[in-house]
Amino acid sequence: MSQRSDERIPGTGRDTAGAVGPTGRPVRDFPEPPELTEHGPARIIAMVNQKGGVGKTTSTINLGAALAELGRKVLLVDFDPQGALSAGLGANPHELELTVYNVMMDRSVDVWDVVQETEVEGVDLLPANIDLSAAEVQLVTEVAREQVLASALRKVEEHYDVIIIDCQPSLGLLTVNALTAAHGVIIPLIAEFFALRAVALLVDSIEKVQDRLNPRLQIDGVLATMFDSRTLHSREVMARIVDAFGEKVFDTVIKRTVKFPDATVAAEPILSFATAHQGAESYRQLARELISRGGAP
Repeated sequence: MSQRSDERIPGTGRDTAGAVGPTGRPVRDFPEPPELTEHGPARIIAMVNQKGGVGKTTSTINLGAALAELGRKVLLVDFDPQGALSAGLGANPHELELTVYNVMMDRSVDVWDVVQETEVEGVDLLPANIDLSAAEVQLVTEVAREQVLASALRKVEEHYDVIIIDCQPSLGLLTVNALTAAHGVIIPLIAEFFALRAVALLVDSIEKVQDRLNPRLQIDGVLATMFDSRTLHSREVMARIVDAFGEKVFDTVIKRTVKFPDATVAAEPILSFATAHQGAESYRQLARELISRGGAP
């Protein structure tokens, strides 16, 4: 079957003639990135939104798995005392003797003693549990309290290509630590009006960290999650998101599906749980888009 010259040719990045994606922009194809000949130093990405339930942990797990599929070595850092990321990768937060908390607060604990391999090839985990909640208070009296996580990650960043920090739903001192350690920020944003209203405060916090603590920090992108194209509400919110953030909005949009909670119960990424599902393909596209934007090597 012949292909019209104005249609997208897979792997070229060319716009598909006439096709418009959920963001209202022409659909683009993001090519497979070249293989890496060596690994490290890592680009560190903070997955941040002070609102809960927007898909931070789901996106951390699945973006990490998708980057690993592309040959990247990935470390996922659970930076939420609830330990959802750790549980989502098969660890039991209640049985962990050493976590990211110990790495940050006890100088005798080596980070490599805490990093765990996961069932996902190419993905390692720096786990957390409820102990991390104490760090918020204890860090107040620490010297250079905003830079404790950055110091902890310094020992491992040469070993990985990408480090993704799954932050708690808060703009407290832990999140400031994550932003200070990071090169980039991904903001998962559920396609609902209430979620959109809260983002202005987050962007203000990011700008303050840029000014005072981490000038290299940048917003890699805004990721629309739980999108339902059948509802006018979702489409209207998507238009508002694009108006507010412009090209910072990823072309990739994560649609609502029951497969994500099913994969969470199975403690594995959707990429292995339902490898051909649209949700898995969306995170593969997100990984390619992130690399094409320069957000990952």
